[in-house]
Amino acid sequence: MADDGSGGVSPLLLVVDGANVVGSVPDGWWRDRRGAAERLRDRLAGYAGPGLPGHPGPLEIVLVVEGAARGVESVPGVRVEAAPGSGDDLVVALAEGAAGRRVLVVTADRELRRRVAERGAEVTGPRTVRG
Repeated sequence: MADDGSGGVSPLLLVVDGANVVGSVPDGWWRDRRGAAERLRDRLAGYAGPGLPGHPGPLEIVLVVEGAARGVESVPGVRVEAAPGSGDDLVVALAEGAAGRRVLVVTADRELRRRVAERGAEVTGPRTVRG
């Protein structure tokens, strides 16, 4: 955790590439992309307090959605950000804008992994949040 400037500690910023994580399991998500993103959001909310294996909570969680999943609302514990264009570009911007905070990006996309790692973020695969 990083100092938040007020003497407190900022929680780990968990940025989730929603399209990539949803698409990592062939469970029929393509029939209802928005519903699949909502199910992922709800699963992520359960990690906000306790954290993830190797990444104790609390976590600040941002789910990045795009395309048909735009319009998914935030819930307590998960802020949903709709990408105006490329979801990957928004994930990179969030990692870049974290200014000294520890960032963990969830994606299996090789190019996105490279881009966020260049900006100092850690990366993990979809299984970390898929259970």
